[in-house]
Amino acid sequence: MELKRNYKQTEIGVIPKDWIVKELREVLTFGNGIDYKHLAKGDIPVYGTGGIMTFVNDFLYDGEAVGIGRKGTINKPVFLNGKFWTVDTLFYAHNFKNVLSQLIYYNFHLINWLDYNEASGVPSLSKATIEKIRIPLPSSLSEQKAIAQVLTDTDQLIQNLKTLIVKKKAIKQGAMQELLTGEKRLNGFDKDWEFKKLPELIWFQEGPGLRNWQFTDKGIKVINITNLVEGYLDLTKTLRYISLEEFDKMYKHFEIDSGDVVMASSGNSYCKTSIVRDVDLPLVMNTSVIRFKPKDSYDFKFMFIYLKSYLFKEQIDLLITGGAQPNFGPFHLNKIDLPFPEIKEQKAVAQILSDMDLEIEALEIQIQKTQDLKQGMMQELLTGKIRLVKTDTKAEKKENNNISMAAEPEVVYKKNY
Repeated sequence: MELKRNYKQTEIGVIPKDWIVKELREVLTFGNGIDYKHLAKGDIPVYGTGGIMTFVNDFLYDGEAVGIGRKGTINKPVFLNGKFWTVDTLFYAHNFKNVLSQLIYYNFHLINWLDYNEASGVPSLSKATIEKIRIPLPSSLSEQKAIAQVLTDTDQLIQNLKTLIVKKKAIKQGAMQELLTGEKRLNGFDKDWEFKKLPELIWFQEGPGLRNWQFTDKGIKVINITNLVEGYLDLTKTLRYISLEEFDKMYKHFEIDSGDVVMASSGNSYCKTSIVRDVDLPLVMNTSVIRFKPKDSYDFKFMFIYLKSYLFKEQIDLLITGGAQPNFGPFHLNKIDLPFPEIKEQKAVAQILSDMDLEIEALEIQIQKTQDLKQGMMQELLTGKIRLVKTDTKAEKKENNNISMAAEPEVVYKKNY
């Protein structure tokens, strides 16, 4: 295959002719974290593979670094800056030579760290092995900066969207408190609200207690609490069926209908709620799942929003039994109080809250698209498949004249662990 003009073949693939290949040990140093339990509490973060674990009064390093798990979670790089401490299960790359720390951070996202796993049980990395990993690097400092800036800007956009979602969810939470309790009334509605017991407004049915010996590999699919995901059903999470013969004989009245609201009634995900769609059918309920249908006087959207809300879960929490294994059923549901405004106000409240949900969902979709875009950008920019055109200043030309990549400003390396 003929190489594109101004590209060359290397041991790690095709890269631009003016780029170079370096082993990680040539451009950085891996530091080892150590135990922090002898330290007093303070304001310096201690990082583990899952993020900040606690705060102490001393530090291992002060400056920019990139953390990567040594043991356990070994595939989630984290950018570190300022004074910090790391535990033994986290390496921190530092002391960068002729390469921007941000560029190393993004390169770490492209490395498949599991390829370098040296343990048969809990994944583990060896410093001697990962130091020899080769990466492609632009020989121009200005190109390094341009790549890092584009990816950093994209990360900032993602963070801004996440912050906006948190704000929108807080606004929605406040709106739910006001609108689902009648604390705040919509214009045009002044009739006092009633509150009724759940069975007066909603029909519900608890799933049967199917046994393992009843499950087959074909027939009618059986749902359980693991299928309830983000408001809809994910039927890839179970392959359990009961036979058509068993279904017709004993469980036909437990067949789920399109539009049913189904809820987990036990386990850590109790009160998780989803809507059944046409594409999900045919389905049969199993134990720990309850389905709901609104009666004629109750609006479907209003019911669904209330059943998903913290207001409903708070009532369940006051009644729930089971201790380590939370569990509720018809006995508890019979005691739940539901708001019962006139049907037009139900619809109006539901529309406002549904619009808020759609706005939050649109932002979440935008985040996912931006994250996907960033992944593609990293693959293209960090391998030189796409070049960022940038004219070097005179100072940068002089700085890049030899290799060239200028080292970052010195940082304080406190302890040599």
